[in-house]
Amino acid sequence: MAFSFHSRFFKTETITLADTTEQIIRGGRDQSCLLKKAFAGIKQIGVIGWGSQAQAQAQNLRDSLKDTGVTVKVGLRKDSPSLNKARALNFTEETNTLGEMHKTIKESDMVLLLISDAAQVKHHEEIFCSLKPGSTLGLSHGFLLGYFANNNIKPPDNINIIGVCPKGMGDAVRTLYVQGQHTCGVGINTSFAVHQDSDGRATDQAIGWSVALGAPVSFFTTLTAEYKSDIFGERAILLGAVYGIVEALFRHFTTHDNMPEETAFRLTADSITGPLSRLISRSGLPAVYESLTPNEKETFIKMYTAAYAPAYALLLEIYDEVSSGNELRSVILASHRQKDFPLCRADGSRVWQVGQQTRHWRVDDKIPLHPATAGLYVGIMMAQVDLLLAKGHSYSEVCTESVIEAVDSINPHMHAMGATHMFNHCSFTAQAGVRKWGPRFDHLMHHQILPTFLDHTRPPKEAAASFINHQIHQPLGVCLSLR
Repeated sequence: MAFSFHSRFFKTETITLADTTEQIIRGGRDQSCLLKKAFAGIKQIGVIGWGSQAQAQAQNLRDSLKDTGVTVKVGLRKDSPSLNKARALNFTEETNTLGEMHKTIKESDMVLLLISDAAQVKHHEEIFCSLKPGSTLGLSHGFLLGYFANNNIKPPDNINIIGVCPKGMGDAVRTLYVQGQHTCGVGINTSFAVHQDSDGRATDQAIGWSVALGAPVSFFTTLTAEYKSDIFGERAILLGAVYGIVEALFRHFTTHDNMPEETAFRLTADSITGPLSRLISRSGLPAVYESLTPNEKETFIKMYTAAYAPAYALLLEIYDEVSSGNELRSVILASHRQKDFPLCRADGSRVWQVGQQTRHWRVDDKIPLHPATAGLYVGIMMAQVDLLLAKGHSYSEVCTESVIEAVDSINPHMHAMGATHMFNHCSFTAQAGVRKWGPRFDHLMHHQILPTFLDHTRPPKEAAASFINHQIHQPLGVCLSLR
């Protein structure tokens, strides 16, 4: 499903992805001159929250809008432990760039609500009461609107509701923005959406927000499509599936193949987050298959075939849970239990302990691309691609949520910082999803995928051709070129 939009100020470009076309906006510092027009009538932008996205976006917006007359103000609870962190980055009460959350909402013309998903749901009534009539509410995730849709709640009709969703972690949004001040084109792409336009300005406000964050390219979507693909993706190939892959393969390699633990970790987690992710990022998915020897190609396709159908079934269950609202309710209930029963550790098993020990002395260019690991990972990734396409998501959304965010953001972060840092720096929504669905992928691999792989039955002859000729490769190549 492709969507169209019209901007009064920003030049649109049409790209061809397989048998569809999509409109995009190219960002860059040369677009900064248009920000004053895009934010006409907005004197203050309130950034609510101080998670990784909030602090990154607040800084980027402040830097991009410094000559436009727009003030960027951070709003936090009076007792927030993040107040001093914001002050350390020069958001202060003295300069009127730091204040109490609801006061900041009331006085802002545009409010970027970047607190946790569960907190948005818990406080949405008082937040909407605090919004000025005619103001703009900005979201970087469609969770709240998904909750509204599943509970028949309608937001006020006298405000704009827009979304800008960076396709990477908050740390990368800030780091690449800073790099982009010296290197044109560096940044994190985004998707943007207009959910409600009360005054005809919402589209350009959303694009302006995206450009001000430093996005080289902005893709158009809807917040409904975004929350479904995003929450689903976290539970699937971005986090939950890769967690289950590493757990199951590590046990398989150490018990069935009698590998040393360090070798097993190198051929599972390190192989995925290192050479496999780099190869996909640079050259696309077919390059993985083409890089293998004939015997390795046979192993790759055998594992790919063993993984695809069982993974598709589990992925369909996850998607149904998200789209029905069950998964959103699960996250909210988990947040209610958090005070008395915090989320369990996600890195307590032997594989992650070995990873902590080996990560510091590994040599990256000596980590091999293991064909069975690659076949398992790519097989699940392609099942996710096919499922999202079947559910009507646009090619750009499928490419970014199923492939690019994984190989350019999530996996490199895990490779550099380790699993503990990765799991602890995700949103609560993502952390809850990993713990709930990661073990399901582990179970699926242990009881179905790996036994099928070990069977002597050869995969169908057309399996390799089906993968190599898949419709996603051309759109993915275009999206990779737009980074």
